Amino acid sequence: MYPVPTPPPQPSVEALLERIGTEFAYLSKQLKTIARYVEHHHDVIGLEKIENVARRCSVQPSSVVRFAKHFGFNGYRDFKAVFRDGVTQTSAPSPVYQHRIRSLQDATPQLLRSADVTHAFLDDALAGIKELQRDLNGSALDDAVALMAASPTLWVTGARRTFPVAAYLGYALQHTNKPIQLLTHLGAMPEGQLRGLHANDVMLAISFAPYAEETLTAAQIAVTRGARLIAITDSRMSPLAQEAEVLLLVHESSTFGFRALTNAMALAQGLFIALAYRLEMPADLAAHAVMS
Repeated sequence: MYPVPTPPPQPSVEALLERIGTEFAYLSKQLKTIARYVEHHHDVIGLEKIENVARRCSVQPSSVVRFAKHFGFNGYRDFKAVFRDGVTQTSAPSPVYQHRIRSLQDATPQLLRSADVTHAFLDDALAGIKELQRDLNGSALDDAVALMAASPTLWVTGARRTFPVAAYLGYALQHTNKPIQLLTHLGAMPEGQLRGLHANDVMLAISFAPYAEETLTAAQIAVTRGARLIAITDSRMSPLAQEAEVLLLVHESSTFGFRALTNAMALAQGLFIALAYRLEMPADLAAHAVMS
């Protein structure tokens, strides 16, 4: 008798999401819509029926099956099993918890006290921080700090909603011995503000959907000139992700239609403190940290 072939090992959620992000640019319009939905709802998709996914993506169930088969699965059931198993391996609050908060808010009277509104934001912020803590890629964070430590000059850019995060980073990083340049985008003249950027400088670009054109333009100029890009963004399918040497993903909660900046600010603070710690290391320890 011939031995029964062993099925290939099931990929991890992270590995599957990375592959989806890598192949995103080559997917059809419908499959791109499904890809975005899968990434932003990866904590709950393992529990969702195919009909629900199709309806929320405004596609037919056959498109969801085609998406699963594109990535090597026999069908949607095998595809969602990766995410279902991932859900059972974490105890951190997930979007399921956030959906419960939304339901409670929907059931409340129209007139909310100021304290009720604030508590709703705080509840979502706490859930979001737990999710960031659980999902943050430690090796990517190490790579980002190593790039920043080795860079001749650090550039920071973020426009519109993410400008407060960029402004904080520009302020905090001035407490290191690194030359810092914060792009303000005043006058819509990024080329002029970036005139002093050189190869091997590092740019930290921060942008979330719908992705500020000013930030994308600055990042593209930086990469063209040989700078190294660290992207802080919300998706592997983000325009910044395609150009980034290091990708740091941040998913923010939304309360009453307003998206928070809690996670992005926490990550920015962590980056600054980690860089300051690295720069203050004795030379032999810093060299060991880079090699490890």
